[in-house]
Amino acid sequence: MNIAQEYIQGLKKAYHDNEIGEEWDAFAAVMHGADKIDLEALQKLYPDIPESLIQLLNIVDGTYWREYDGEKYGIYFLGSDIEEYPYYLLSAREMTDKEDADWLKDYINRNYAEEVEVDEKIIEDADQMCWLHFSDCMNNGGTSQLFIDFSPAPEGRKGQIVRYLHDPDELVVIAESFDAYLQMLMEDEYNFIQNEDWI
Repeated sequence: MNIAQEYIQGLKKAYHDNEIGEEWDAFAAVMHGADKIDLEALQKLYPDIPESLIQLLNIVDGTYWREYDGEKYGIYFLGSDIEEYPYYLLSAREMTDKEDADWLKDYINRNYAEEVEVDEKIIEDADQMCWLHFSDCMNNGGTSQLFIDFSPAPEGRKGQIVRYLHDPDELVVIAESFDAYLQMLMEDEYNFIQNEDWI
């Protein structure tokens, strides 16, 4: 069993343990992996994409109001260091089509250093940025987004996970790799899955 399979197995259990297993089971019955063409396009754009993310996308091609079998599903699938706050997994095509994080450039360049916290592990030259946007929070990404950073500062590590949070704005590295990120969520027992009011 690879880490993606282990993660999804634990996520299913979390839904059932929180008495919302029916929602997960309905989704699991129709979900499928990404199209080969979409995965190839994503890998071409991000040659260093983690194998564990590809493994996830081979099982489920997004949960952000993604259409499966003629019906759209919005399923909370990921979390972050913000306790009890859920995120959606974007599809392979959404990850490919997402615009560059140009709107974060002023933050990356430390133009608002006194107002916005930016982790020292993040590069200070926005023109050198290479980030893969893979997840939006439950508020349609308006409050928080997650990225894989392939262009870290010397203090960071290539492939680290960056979490953007709005109000107060901050960019923080929350895991040194995508595998470590999934492991963190598993060790936190999927605390972003809480109650049926969020489904």
